Amino acid sequence: MKNLTFYDISPVDELAWPELNDKISLDSSALEVFTDFKQVKPLVIESSTSAVDAEKLMQKSHVRLKIVVDDSNHFLGIVSLEDLNSQEVLKRVFEGQNREELAVTDFMRQRSSLKAVDYYELARASINTLIDALKSNGQQHCLVVDQAQSEIRGVISASDIARKLHLPLNIMSDSTFVEIFKTIEH
Repeated sequence: MKNLTFYDISPVDELAWPELNDKISLDSSALEVFTDFKQVKPLVIESSTSAVDAEKLMQKSHVRLKIVVDDSNHFLGIVSLEDLNSQEVLKRVFEGQNREELAVTDFMRQRSSLKAVDYYELARASINTLIDALKSNGQQHCLVVDQAQSEIRGVISASDIARKLHLPLNIMSDSTFVEIFKTIEH
């Protein structure tokens, strides 16, 4: 067994930081603002999770979107913090349902109702093109699918785009691609 040597660090006062690409612009590749599940573990939530617990988890971790999976990790849909804070929750409670018994699946957007952008088309697009497409569809989040592999490859988020482009973002309200577009235009 080889021994490790411990060194005095008193002359060291700098930290290593990840290299960030601060040169991102509207003309950069759309892949620069894409969360690739081949690089980053997807944020998932089990379909059996209560809506109340999911809301608390998402608020605590500052996450606005989770991918809903079944017991076998098969993709069922997505749920946003907005979905869990919606009038639909209050409507169901008003109708007599117990808020604690409502599940994530009661509020998720099912796989069959979702649309996604193809990964290989995204790879050929600019951030500007992406923003235009998402703006015209009014999407806060957008899934990216690899059709050749038949898998959800990743997700795009308006707040990630705003952060990477260093745009002002009001964290007290959900940003939309329309707001980002208006900020970029001015």
